[in-house]
Amino acid sequence: MTRRGRILAWTGGVVGVLLLGTAGVGVWAYIQLDGNIQGADIEVDGDRPANLSPGSKNILLVGSDSRAGANAKYGKGLTTMQSDTLMVLHIAANRKWATALSFPRDSWVKIPACTRGNGTKSTPHSFKINEAFSIGGDTGEVGKAAACTIKTVEQNTGLRIDNFASIDFQGFKGMVNALDGIEVCPKHAIHDKKAHLDLEAGCQTVRDEKALGYVRTRYSVGDGSDLGRIGRQQEFMKALGKKAQEKLTSPGALYDFLTAATKSIKTDKDLDSLNALTSLASTVKDIPSDRLTFVTVPNYYREADVPSDHANVVWQYPQAADLFSDIAHDRELGAAGKKKLAEAAKNPVTAHSVQVRVLNGTGTAGQAASAADQLRRLGFTVIATGNAPATDKTTITYPAALKTQSEVLAARLRGAKATESADAAPGAVTLTIGPDFSAEVGG
Repeated sequence: MTRRGRILAWTGGVVGVLLLGTAGVGVWAYIQLDGNIQGADIEVDGDRPANLSPGSKNILLVGSDSRAGANAKYGKGLTTMQSDTLMVLHIAANRKWATALSFPRDSWVKIPACTRGNGTKSTPHSFKINEAFSIGGDTGEVGKAAACTIKTVEQNTGLRIDNFASIDFQGFKGMVNALDGIEVCPKHAIHDKKAHLDLEAGCQTVRDEKALGYVRTRYSVGDGSDLGRIGRQQEFMKALGKKAQEKLTSPGALYDFLTAATKSIKTDKDLDSLNALTSLASTVKDIPSDRLTFVTVPNYYREADVPSDHANVVWQYPQAADLFSDIAHDRELGAAGKKKLAEAAKNPVTAHSVQVRVLNGTGTAGQAASAADQLRRLGFTVIATGNAPATDKTTITYPAALKTQSEVLAARLRGAKATESADAAPGAVTLTIGPDFSAEVGG
């Protein structure tokens, strides 16, 4: 694939494809396309993560599952905006590599208090990560939907989000149709009523409703999880980018493609023009294909920690925390990093497998019991509670044999550090809570 084709592929055909815009269409068409792009005022309140790698960019990309207008056929009962796909595109400060980090929509995370469309505040709680888009977008206002999603991603990952872009169902179909469809090769027949999809096994070209159904289907393929769908979406968008580079050689075809894209794209104010989007794409035009990395947040089924939950996933720690830290500090994951994550995913250390003693070092009665309840909601096995000498900071100590387990606990308690201790109680990780204790991640 050429450099331009690679750009189209990893940006999902939404941002990078606009690199083609100014060269292939005239002034009138440019004005029309530029006017199609909708910018939104996005105000993220509260404390936000620091920018730890000046010069790099983190762009939140959302596939919008809105059920308004022509999208109503996919679920008229849904009255709020929905996010079907969620990823952060990290562009390195040196523009020599990039990582697209996908979040399973079934990720069980903490949803912070967000401003709804009517101006009221939601209550912090735990749920699927894609609910954040619905809370902020309960009245159809993309700015608030984006703000709540950005706030949720930032607070659960520590990543500072710089820009936002979303595209909806109808725009996706229009782009595929302008390319006369995309070839897919399912190994097994797919029959999914929810995705409006009937496909036989084998290679075939899909367009319109079938193309949309292919990237949306989940329940009728494999184990029915969102994880398989993410893989199909990534492969489909790579194919879309490649075909766009090959086919969009005539002004007519290019204009149809860009019309579909720009009519359905919504961005923050910094990206709401063709010039801004093409400038963004141009900054990464020299990135080689082997340094464009797609990765999904390491995870496992939440059922392993909470047996009653058969529908969601939780992020795998400490691997997820390490991945977020690498991106925040502009460190490249690369093939070796992906291989390491894949190996760790084979045998995740679940929260439930970590036995914890909780000691109260705050000097305030009842705090150990409260912390123990929070840990149990995260899935940890609390075997004892008690008191400890007063301390200003929350600490974790562990015997040498439980280093990995201590890292799993520490990664879920932002700011807490684990220290090996010869005096640590055998068979368990000891958490001594101070006034700063907070089980911030997941739950």
